[in-house]
Amino acid sequence: MLIERVLQDLYRLEIPLPGSPLKSTNSYVIRSPERNLVIDTGMNREECLSAMVKGLRELSVDLEKTDFFITHMHADHSGLVSALASKGSKIFTSLPDSVMICPVVDTVSGWYKKMTDFALLNGFPEEVLQDALRLHPGFRYSATGPLEFNIVGDKDVIIAGDYTFTCVETPGHTWGHLCLYDKDKKLLVAGDHILNDITPNISVWSDEKNSLKEYLDSLDKIRALEVSLVLPGHRNLIEDCRGRIDELKEHHRQRGGEILSVLQGGPLDAYRVASAMSWDLTYNSWEQFPSPQKWFATGEAVAHLIYLEGEGRVLRKFANGRILFSNRDR
Repeated sequence: MLIERVLQDLYRLEIPLPGSPLKSTNSYVIRSPERNLVIDTGMNREECLSAMVKGLRELSVDLEKTDFFITHMHADHSGLVSALASKGSKIFTSLPDSVMICPVVDTVSGWYKKMTDFALLNGFPEEVLQDALRLHPGFRYSATGPLEFNIVGDKDVIIAGDYTFTCVETPGHTWGHLCLYDKDKKLLVAGDHILNDITPNISVWSDEKNSLKEYLDSLDKIRALEVSLVLPGHRNLIEDCRGRIDELKEHHRQRGGEILSVLQGGPLDAYRVASAMSWDLTYNSWEQFPSPQKWFATGEAVAHLIYLEGEGRVLRKFANGRILFSNRDR
């Protein structure tokens, strides 16, 4: 496991994610005589816990004097918080994502059923769907609850040692994704909002949100800030924040064009659109994709289709129990 000193009293721990294409999660630790702050944790699995405990021990971090900031609800960022937080720990996160960090949420909101019903409407075969959810790391390695959260949002301030962070709401990757920005140090802790050599997965399983539009708007929001160094949730640090934002926006522009080309053949559901798209994975065909990868791919296709619909470039109709999308000009 890598322990890297990034700045004074700020360290990056690489928490391994065995079997995941992401390889590892970056957990950031700020040491302070008063209260330490850990930003994101890794999954709730033994390999992650062992690496985190070892890293914190090497940094002489006392968990009894440590608070936590969770950039977003995905298990590779939030899963371990239930194992690490002490009775005196504060756990900062957004309201939308707080209700999704522990799986007990479904007993309250019915979110799980809403999500699966929407997936079926978008052509996801039921047998593949059940397998995808059974193997999905977000369900298998999430935090256990109940947990008490300190809810924060746009412009709230969190002080950790010599760092004064302002919370920046950046919805898109999740509904309540948050970044942390230290204006004086021109430092951005980006979670999965901006990644370096991979692109954040922008998925949606609901008609309630246009997640891709929110994501692109959030990129513009961050682009307006003066940032010298980005601390992303995975892979390497980023020095050219605006350049990377421009690359991410171009990526999604190209993806939209690819989807419009796919739809030239006629109306398709999102699952079929995803199967015809190009993916940076090592499988030779869509049939070889593991079911969780089909889940991520289809969710991204849905996000782009809803975005293109909002732009007036695709139309939808309901036929034979499915949502079908087509080019407006056909």
